[in-house]
Amino acid sequence: MAVQVTRKEPLVTSATTLTARFSDWQETGFDATRCPIRNVLDRLGDRWTTLVLIALAGRPLRFNEIRRTVPDISKRMLTQTLRHLERDGMATRHVFPTKPPSVEYRLSPLGISVLDPLSSLVDWAENRFAEINRARIAFDATAGTR
Repeated sequence: MAVQVTRKEPLVTSATTLTARFSDWQETGFDATRCPIRNVLDRLGDRWTTLVLIALAGRPLRFNEIRRTVPDISKRMLTQTLRHLERDGMATRHVFPTKPPSVEYRLSPLGISVLDPLSSLVDWAENRFAEINRARIAFDATAGTR
């Protein structure tokens, strides 16, 4: 079944820009240490990072508050995700001198800066989720005939 796509000027401009960037990345040999797609977007695209960023967008949270906010995340995965966010400069960890010590996590200025583009991606995912599911069902139904 052929799908006709009507393109508007901004889409063409975005496609042209992305194509040019892709060419630049190809010229560098996709060195993982220099490729923003592999280096940064791999982190944002993992299973938990986006949800933790969204959880921290509202206010600073303690570890167990984040666990309650993010469904199904294990202690180990939350610890690993928070460490990655700290390492990437997107979150900060604050230890308060109480007994036992109280630890709070919050977004850094860099973490706050990712919220706008992340919000656009979340909006797109919510708006296209049903369409994507229909496409998956249609593909799976014909996958055996390929």
